[in-house]
Amino acid sequence: MSVLTLPQKVCRVNNRSCRSLAAPLLRLLCGCHCIRIYFCLRAFRPTDFAWRCFNIANLAHQINEDILDKEVRLISDTGEQLGIMSVQAAMDIAIEKDLDLVKIAPAAVPPVCKIMDYGKFRFEQAKKEKEAKKNQHIVEVKEIRMSPSIGENDFNVKLKNAQKFLEDGDRVKVAVRFRGREMAHTNLGEALLKDFAAKCAEIASLDKEPKLEGRNMSMFLSPKASANK
Repeated sequence: MSVLTLPQKVCRVNNRSCRSLAAPLLRLLCGCHCIRIYFCLRAFRPTDFAWRCFNIANLAHQINEDILDKEVRLISDTGEQLGIMSVQAAMDIAIEKDLDLVKIAPAAVPPVCKIMDYGKFRFEQAKKEKEAKKNQHIVEVKEIRMSPSIGENDFNVKLKNAQKFLEDGDRVKVAVRFRGREMAHTNLGEALLKDFAAKCAEIASLDKEPKLEGRNMSMFLSPKASANK
């Protein structure tokens, strides 16, 4: 792969060294089509000639000189409809406001663009996604194992653990394993599981009736909606 040596500039946004040309958009392409390429969109500022750098893997919109349409419908940074105009005219308005031109509805005819601070917009989006992920509960399947001859105290401990899992919003698989001659009394295991489910009935619903598979009989309990509030 041949690389063209270009003058170095340091981006004032993130202090990343970037190569720049007088052309409005610089793309560095390689034979392996690497997606971890950094490219610069020139955001001309009369005062500082700053360049904004974005990671191409995280760029969700076409912005500034990356917008190649002849005409766009423009929305101002305050939400005002500015009508249909050429891309260059829209860019001039964005530059005058020291902001970016962002295509927000590429499928529209003509495409809809909005003037905004794209760096701030991306930061707020990432913050919202992080907050949503933080509040999201991933449902897990916890397993409780018992034997058909389990004692009362051990049964109550298992029951208490299962109830805690259900209150945390997780599903619970309750299984009874039969050994040797215990296979002749699978009805005891079934009764044990049904008793277990009955004692969790206030906070859980029975998803799957006890079913024998090989030497294991199991059932599934799911938390009720009211149990998570």
